[in-house]
Amino acid sequence: MSPLPRIVGITIAAMVGIAVVGLIFFPRLLPDTARIPVLVPITGFLSLEGTSQRNGAELALRDSGVAFDVDDTATAPETAVNAFERAMASGRDGENVIAVVAPMLGTQVLSLIPLADEFEVPLITVSGTARITELGSPNIFRFFPGDVVVKAAHARYAVEELGAKRPAVVFQTTAYGQSGRAELDRNLASLSAPPVLAEGLDVTVKDMLPVLSKVRDSEADVLLLHLHAGPTALIIRQARAMGLDIPIVAGSAMHQPETAALLEPTELAGVCAESGASPISEFRPEMRAFVEAYRDAFNREPDAFALAQYDGARMVLTAVDLGARTAANIRDWLSSQRHEGLAMTYASDGKGNMAHSAVILCYDGDSRVPTIVRRYDNITGVL
Repeated sequence: MSPLPRIVGITIAAMVGIAVVGLIFFPRLLPDTARIPVLVPITGFLSLEGTSQRNGAELALRDSGVAFDVDDTATAPETAVNAFERAMASGRDGENVIAVVAPMLGTQVLSLIPLADEFEVPLITVSGTARITELGSPNIFRFFPGDVVVKAAHARYAVEELGAKRPAVVFQTTAYGQSGRAELDRNLASLSAPPVLAEGLDVTVKDMLPVLSKVRDSEADVLLLHLHAGPTALIIRQARAMGLDIPIVAGSAMHQPETAALLEPTELAGVCAESGASPISEFRPEMRAFVEAYRDAFNREPDAFALAQYDGARMVLTAVDLGARTAANIRDWLSSQRHEGLAMTYASDGKGNMAHSAVILCYDGDSRVPTIVRRYDNITGVL
C-alpha cells in the first residue's frame, strides 16, 4: 500500500457507503490493461506550467491501478500530435486507453481534438484557451476555468474592486494570449472601462521597457497582464524598476509559486492575479493534505494547474471506481456527472467546460505566498 493517501469527495463516499473525513485509502478494481497517457509540455516556454500539470496528473494516478506514462510535448503542435499517435498505437497492441491527459497549450490541444474524435477518447486538460471547447467535440474536458470564467473575474476585480477606469492590457501573442485578450476586451467593455492600450508580446521578448513606456504614456490606472510565467515575472520586475506604481492584475501564471520565486517580495507589492485556486493559500484540512502530499512527492509547491489536473484525473478515476471501463464510459460520466474536487465542484456545461469558478489573490510585499481576496463562484451559472 502506498503511503500517499487518496483524496475522495463526500459525494463518492456517500455512494459507496463510506464516511469520509479528509483522506482515506480507496481500493480500485481495474482491468490490467487500463492506461491514461500523460502528454504535457515540460520543456520550452511553458515548462513551468507544464511541469505542474504533469505533477498533478502523476499524484492522482500513481498507485491507482491505471497505467500511465509521460510524454513531453514541448510547445509545437506536431510534437503533441506525434505523442498522441504513439500513445494510441500502443493502445492498438492491447492496452485500453480510457482517457488522455492533454497538454495545456491551446494550439496543441486544438491539433489533438480531431484525433481524439477519430479515436473516440476523452482529453483531460487544464488549457485556458477558449476555443478548445467551441469546436463541438464531445471528447474535450477542461478542468481549469477557461478564459470565459477567469477573464470575467480579472476584469471585474480591476473595475469593481480597484475602481479602474483606464485599464491597459498586455497579452501574449500565442493562442492563449489572444483568447484571454478577447475575453478581457469583452468584459471591460461591458463594465464601461474599455482598454486605453492593448499590446501583444511574443514569448521571446525580454526587454519590456518599450511596452511599459506605452503603458505609462497612456495614463492607465491599472495594468492587466495575460502572459505566460516567464514574461509575467519579467514585466513585473521591469515595471517596478522603472517606477510604474499602478496596480497590476496578472493572469493565472502569476499565482504559481515558481513565478513568484522569480521576484522579490517587495516587487510583488500591489500585484494581484486571477486563478482557479491557490493551494498554498488555503487552510482547509483536505487542501493542506494535498499540499503536503505534493511537497513530499515533488519537493516543490503546488499551484492551481497541478490541482486542476489532479482533480480532473481524480474524476476519471471516480468514474472507474463506479464501473467505467472504456473511453466511452469515461466520456459519458464526465459529460453527465458532478464531481466534488478539491478546488471546486466540476460539471460539464455541455461543451466540456468543467470549471466555473475563479479567485483573485494578492501579494502584500512581505511574502511570496498570496492571500485570496475575492472569490467568484459559478460565473457561468452552470452549477
